[in-house]
Parts: sequence; C-alpha cells; structure tokens
Amino acid sequence: MKCIIVDDVPMACKGMRRLVEGRRELELIGMYENAEDALAVLETGDVDLMFLDIQMAGMNGMELARKAGKGVMVVFTTAYSEYAVDSYEVNAIDYLVKPIDPERFDMAVERALLQKRRQDAERQGTRTVSCDGSFLTVKSERRYVRIRYEDILYVEGSRDMVVFQLADGRVVSRATVKSIEDCLPGKDFMRVNKSYIVNLNKVTAFDNNDILIGRFEIAIGPTYRDEVLKRLLGG
Repeated sequence: MKCIIVDDVPMACKGMRRLVEGRRELELIGMYENAEDALAVLETGDVDLMFLDIQMAGMNGMELARKAGKGVMVVFTTAYSEYAVDSYEVNAIDYLVKPIDPERFDMAVERALLQKRRQDAERQGTRTVSCDGSFLTVKSERRYVRIRYEDILYVEGSRDMVVFQLADGRVVSRATVKSIEDCLPGKDFMRVNKSYIVNLNKVTAFDNNDILIGRFEIAIGPTYRDEVLKRLLGG
C-alpha cells in the first residue's frame, strides 16, 4: 500500500518514517513539509494512504484531507487531541496523538489495510476498465464502450476520472491515470505530465515545452521532459 507523510516538522517526519518502514505492507513514496506539495502528488492517483499532520503553515491538514479525494485514506497525526472530532468530517481512518505509540500506530495501519481490501473488492465488483488485444473497454455512464488504441489521441485525468479524447469525440470514465497508463501499450503511449497520456503516433508537432496533436496543445511536465523528448526524437 503506497503512502506519504505530510508534516511541517522534519523530526516528526523522520519519526513517522521509522514507523512506516517497520511495516512491510507499506511503501513510503514521499515525505512533504507542506500541503501544497503533497496535493500535487495526490492528484496523480498513486497514493493509497496519507499520514497527515493537522496544524501546518499555509494549507492545514484538514483542508488537504478535504481536497485529497475519496480514494485516499487519511490517518491524522497531531499533538492536539481537540481536533479528533473534526477528523470525522473527512472520514479519517484514524487519529494518532503525538508522540505516537507504536502499538497504536499498528492499529491504525490495520484499519487502513482492511479499508483497502474493501475498496479493492468494490472496484473488482464494479470494474470500469479492461484491456483486450487492441481495445480498451471502459464503463462510461451506464454502458461499456470499446475504444481502439489507435483511435485515442490522448487521455486526460483528474482525481478518479479520465477523459479519452478521440478524433470524433470524448469518452469519460471513472478511473485513474495510473490505471489507464498500465493498460495502454507502452510502445505507442507515454505519460507527458501528471495528468496526460498521449498517443505518440498522433503527435503532429512539439517543442521543449508542448506537444501538439492536431488542434490540441498539451504541456510537457518538467520531470517528464527529457524522456518525452527522447522518445519523440527517436532516441
């Protein structure tokens, strides 16, 4: 289960990291000292669980939890027990008071693992995306739509929704960019920023900052730029 730690006190981050690394079920993919940086990562859809301090400069933990989306589980970590009631407003998995007792931490992790199993079971029961040969089959509103890979210009994602832009229209489905990226053939498709996957065969022009697919202009993310340009230049 992929998790992040968000706390503006470096020592608190380090202490939480030791607890996380003691659980083999958890994969720590980042530590952040402000909510704004954490939100950018949450929007990729790659985070299952967030250990989140409440009192932080700028956007506080409660605000971040509200923006995180339903797919991200939250365990609040704070030195102030009076926020416990507020945590229920955002359906937090648990609420840990600093200094965090290891046994209490383990209880919170077990709750998160149970919730993750439930979520996975629900997703399996209402599967919205499947890969089959040269097609994607996605659930859009009340019906399933088959989309040929070669007809996709690009895929745009936002939280748990994706838009497939085709030459003759758009198809909207409930899924994450990461799940679609895993389905699409890597030789033809590439993620160019945190929200977009493009069909490399449909690119009509590009420079260091943007890709053009016909009338559509898509920005190249700074962390993706070198690999994207290498692929487009045939490297």
